[in-house]
Amino acid sequence: MPKTADAVPRRRAPRRALWLLGPAMVAGVAYLDPGNVASNMTAGATFGYLLVWVVVLGNVMAWLIQYLSAKLGIVTGESLPQVLGRRLRRPWARRAYWVQAELVAMATDVAEVIGGAVALHLLFGIPLVWGGAITGVISMGLLLVQTRRGARAFETVLIGLLLVIAVGFTFGLFLAPPEPAGAVAGLVPRFEGSTSVLLAASILGATIMPHAIYAHSALARDRFAPGGDPAESSGGISAPPDDAPSSATAQSRAAILARARGISTPRLLRATRWDVTIALAVAGTVNLAILLLAAANLAGVDGTDSLEGAYAALRDGLGPLVATLFAVGLLTSGLASTSVGAYAGAEIMQGLLHARVPLLARRLVTLVPALVILGLGADPTVALVLSQVVLSFGIPFALVPLVALTRRADVLGEYRNRGLTTAAGVLASVFLIALNALLLWLVFSGG
Repeated sequence: MPKTADAVPRRRAPRRALWLLGPAMVAGVAYLDPGNVASNMTAGATFGYLLVWVVVLGNVMAWLIQYLSAKLGIVTGESLPQVLGRRLRRPWARRAYWVQAELVAMATDVAEVIGGAVALHLLFGIPLVWGGAITGVISMGLLLVQTRRGARAFETVLIGLLLVIAVGFTFGLFLAPPEPAGAVAGLVPRFEGSTSVLLAASILGATIMPHAIYAHSALARDRFAPGGDPAESSGGISAPPDDAPSSATAQSRAAILARARGISTPRLLRATRWDVTIALAVAGTVNLAILLLAAANLAGVDGTDSLEGAYAALRDGLGPLVATLFAVGLLTSGLASTSVGAYAGAEIMQGLLHARVPLLARRLVTLVPALVILGLGADPTVALVLSQVVLSFGIPFALVPLVALTRRADVLGEYRNRGLTTAAGVLASVFLIALNALLLWLVFSGG
């Protein structure tokens, strides 16, 4: 029987549906970097189940934020830094915004390289400075996959690493599960002194990471650019240029991009919601598992407020297999997330300063601060936690423009946020800004 005209599209539908998934999984790697591990492990070891609610709330807010970021990239064909680079017309404004975004990106690199160095030290006894250098070199190899093989190959490698991270950090929980009553009690929002506020800000900075917001919009743009996958390209139709005439409406731009991709914008947005949901379900589960593992097994144990101490306690209490898998997860998280961080940093510079910097060159530059910190002998866990606090202070600068832009009809047209979505974004922004203000007050008042 001859094939009908729509038989092939039907058979290819599952493959195309899978092809639509991926960018959020890569962005989700940033939610499982060594800073997350240090913050969640320290919170669980120090305060038990007290800050479970922070991890859960952070993951809920992260879902909304990452979806808005991907939606901006899909509908406009531009990343958040690109949109801001166009709208911030004064050079000094673009430079000022770039400075804070660059500091956030550097804090991210510090956390990821230090985490990889600590893991190599735990596994093989390699000195921290050399471990940091090795982490940087391996991360360059991962970036070569993105530059030479394309977005899809980059996604595939990082998703594989994400699975390793998930196994490494959750395995111990099956051997030593937490108390259900304690975990449920931890869902009640509360603090116990300025240290708990510091750790809450650190957890949120590690969960809702500014560079992940910048990166996700760029990943969605690159992934769904016309011809982004040769096997699925509609072939030959080019997207509108970045400097499209001002008379072109947001609706017409989205329509042009949709025709060029051969996939409708509504379908991409539906797939993106699934992509974000799956990615953050994985990331949120792993982050919660780290805190619960520490709360159930490390609370009250001396020295467990550091990664080295936590590793030793896991080895002594649950056995060398659990400790080794924990260290492997830490190493993998450092290698994977540092690649995403370098990708985000290059996009920030290109979008805001209109300067293209090769990913590998940027990796070399941002590797230096981490190696300096390691060389000075700073406590790695303290450096990791403080780096996440820096990320927390960078959140409003990424989140407020994202919410403001995605509610505008002249930016997203018919795909602009609904009123309820905008309200949720505003509430998240107010909460995060208020938490940072409370943190400052407690720290400087000695509370």
